[in-house]
Amino acid sequence: MIFDPLYLIILGVGFLLSMGAQIWVKSAVNKWIDVPTSRNMTGRQVAQAILTNRGIQGVTIEPVQGHLSDHYDPSTKTLRLSEKIFNGRSVTAAGIAAHEVGHAIQHQDGYAFMKLRQKMVPVANIGTSLGLWITIAGIIIGITQLATVGVILFGGAVAFTLVTLPVEFDASSRAKKVLIGQGIVTGEEARGVSQVLNAAAATYVAAAVTAVLQLLYWAYRAGLLRR
Repeated sequence: MIFDPLYLIILGVGFLLSMGAQIWVKSAVNKWIDVPTSRNMTGRQVAQAILTNRGIQGVTIEPVQGHLSDHYDPSTKTLRLSEKIFNGRSVTAAGIAAHEVGHAIQHQDGYAFMKLRQKMVPVANIGTSLGLWITIAGIIIGITQLATVGVILFGGAVAFTLVTLPVEFDASSRAKKVLIGQGIVTGEEARGVSQVLNAAAATYVAAAVTAVLQLLYWAYRAGLLRR
């Protein structure tokens, strides 16, 4: 199965999509990482200003190791920003910090897709760790029912990836609006924020397309897409 031409094509498509998205992100981030905003606020200050403006309390903002490792943890209401975003005063820092605050706003508003995504985490973990192995085992030993269970489990992980898309797109949309609405970025800076966040969104699209293609492949190999 590893040497199946169809599977190799799918892996190739996934690799190209992922690489293309990563190159786009790197290009956009680097383009605006040294361009300061007119307000000259750090990413932490941007995040705090938005939280304060929206009346969101109890969210902790802290630095985290890693490159573009920024994220919001709804379980602890913690917003973690990588060093260049936490202390940076650039357009990139403002955009990414605002995006992560967008998730905090979703949390406060009870955004449906975010709530669904949180509930799907256990299913996604099981599907990612066991789904493919069970599918492959079922195909090898010829037990269609076992392969079907594996495909269903892997499908849960793929569904999680798909639900992530509206969560990320919505957070970026909220970020762009609030940055302009509060006057944190203006004119050309707003265009830069859009470039950075659109590029970041492409990585999620690439992951989703790759996951769906793999799910269709394994469903086909398990005999679920043909008689």
